[in-house]
Amino acid sequence: MTTLLALDTATEACSVALLHDGKVLSHYEVIPRLHAQKLLPMIQALLDEAGIGLPAVDAIAFGRGPGAFTGVRIAIGVVQGLAFALDRPVLPVSNLALLAQRAWREHGADQVAAAIDARMDEVYWGCYRAQAGEMRLVGEEAVLAPEQVLLPADASGQWFGAGTGWGYGERLAVQPSSQDASLLPHALDLLELARFAWARGEGVVADLAQPVYLRDKVATPKNR
Repeated sequence: MTTLLALDTATEACSVALLHDGKVLSHYEVIPRLHAQKLLPMIQALLDEAGIGLPAVDAIAFGRGPGAFTGVRIAIGVVQGLAFALDRPVLPVSNLALLAQRAWREHGADQVAAAIDARMDEVYWGCYRAQAGEMRLVGEEAVLAPEQVLLPADASGQWFGAGTGWGYGERLAVQPSSQDASLLPHALDLLELARFAWARGEGVVADLAQPVYLRDKVATPKNR
């Protein structure tokens, strides 16, 4: 039976999850700027709780962004270190997809407009629909001014707004039926999406554990 480890540090939340012997364990904390100190102990605590060592892990899933530059780099550094040492594949998953999956899990939303505050007066944006329990991207992910966001061309029915990007409120060009601006990515949802990806054979070598920032400028304020 497959054993999967999932970890995410792309936003203020730091979380890990483990699938082993058909059981799921997870740990989640909102701990800005403490991810680097907390992540490895959190992983070890989950492994100890499951009664296994790292060599039992078949693949490692991670939130590959978009998100905070430093947070995404922390996750990738840890994932690459572990995957190289264990000679295991990795499963990169979008953090916008994680938000959509969490909205489906917690709110039953089957159409989700996921938005993460990208700072610099922009949001990371992606629209997702549920397909057999998996939130799948409709169109493309992008980084946009709040006034430029759009639902898919074929959008109909109710859409749920998920993520910190919804803190821009009425500036967002889309106004969903309901929303939760407090939602952050959770490794539980990463683990679920990783299970789908693993079943499709989408694991890649550690070298390909790369960040997706959606923009080149990660630290320079936008000219106004």
